[in-house]
Amino acid sequence: MTVLEQPGAYAPAPPPSWRPRTDAAPLLPDAEPYRVLGTRTADGEATGPDGELLRRLYAAVVHGRRFNEQATALTRQGRLAVYPSSRGQEACQVAAALALREDDWLFPSYRDTLAAVARGLDPVEVLSLLRGDWHHGYDSPGTRVAPLCTPLATQLPHAVGLAHAARLKGDEVAALALVGDGGTSEGDFHEALNFAAVWQAPVVFLVQNNGFAISVPLAKQTAAPSLAHKAVGYGMPGRLVDGNDAVAVHEVLCEALARARTGGGPTLVEAVTYRLEAHTNADDATRYRTDSEVEAWRAHDPVTLLERELRSRGLLEEKAVREIEEAAERQAAELRERMHQDPPLDPTELFAHVYAEPTPQLRDQADQLRAELAAGEESR
Repeated sequence: MTVLEQPGAYAPAPPPSWRPRTDAAPLLPDAEPYRVLGTRTADGEATGPDGELLRRLYAAVVHGRRFNEQATALTRQGRLAVYPSSRGQEACQVAAALALREDDWLFPSYRDTLAAVARGLDPVEVLSLLRGDWHHGYDSPGTRVAPLCTPLATQLPHAVGLAHAARLKGDEVAALALVGDGGTSEGDFHEALNFAAVWQAPVVFLVQNNGFAISVPLAKQTAAPSLAHKAVGYGMPGRLVDGNDAVAVHEVLCEALARARTGGGPTLVEAVTYRLEAHTNADDATRYRTDSEVEAWRAHDPVTLLERELRSRGLLEEKAVREIEEAAERQAAELRERMHQDPPLDPTELFAHVYAEPTPQLRDQADQLRAELAAGEESR
């Protein structure tokens, strides 16, 4: 006799509490990453959006590639303390920025500088944190872009909280939270997805699966069929998309964001991509991956995929390519010039945002610093 068969045992009213709240089948991702570029209909016609969106995405990824190159060079010149390049992942970054409406929020990780720039932020302000400034450089409420987040996945609960608050207020706002595959091994990832699904918060999680959490390959992080499959355990849809196909990523994110805004709840999107450069300038990627692996992914470069599609449709002439590349070079030159200008530094800012009311010790230290600075000025 089981516990439930004993006389007077508790018998839950149907449906029993242990039964799943939703059918798992509609939540499961596709077996293969969703693609648009290079696909054809039964009649041999190209699929995908109109030429205007294709050209817009192409220009954005070309600008993004040049931004990554310039930021990497600035790091080598000592103008940035560190730079986590997103070279090879430009399609994810650009598609994320362009899928958002003006009122939506972006929650980036430390590798998502390009997404913030593509959203319209000043590149110098976006790089302020990586430059070593004490603040993150831009106005988050004004731009609706949260600070670049260095701790893994801690921005995800923040995105859920903001999205849930917006829903409670009746605002038609969605949040898009970006995270790497390494971030899915953090507790914050679990907590964010669980709360988002329970609350049906209007938030979309974009996992940029570039294969490695620094040097740890994905196979040593999870045994799941894909990271998108993790969505089912939380009760939200999972989507698997080719992260180097800017059109496919843009389409999937637009659908997920529209669903979120209209009360459909959260979505977990896994974009399968690859970072062509090292984790940061402090990393030696040759210790954990082969040159042949990198070269194989170069053949699936997001810039090349878009350019090939545009040319096959007769939508891209050499003149347009030159104009886009020249505009990207001008942006890089301006960034280089501005980043070579030393920012004005005020040492007394060390004490400005430690406590709402400075302690006596801090006031004494601030007075001592001001006295030393004044003495230095007088001795010149």
